[in-house]
Amino acid sequence: MNELEIIGKNIAERRKQQNMTQEDLCGVAEIDRSYLSEIENGKENVSIKTLVKIADALECELSDLIE
Repeated sequence: MNELEIIGKNIAERRKQQNMTQEDLCGVAEIDRSYLSEIENGKENVSIKTLVKIADALECELSDLIE
């Protein structure tokens, strides 16, 4: 599993733990749902800025998403 896949898996797992849909997360993080889907599937090279928005929306630390 490469780094992008690990980050995507961590985001999806954290989102599901909080009973959030992709739509829910996208609304809070202000990102496009298709973009989030690509991130969660490890197909999109996500920027730090977007990762911070996602971490804030998930109420977690950025490090939780990249470990």
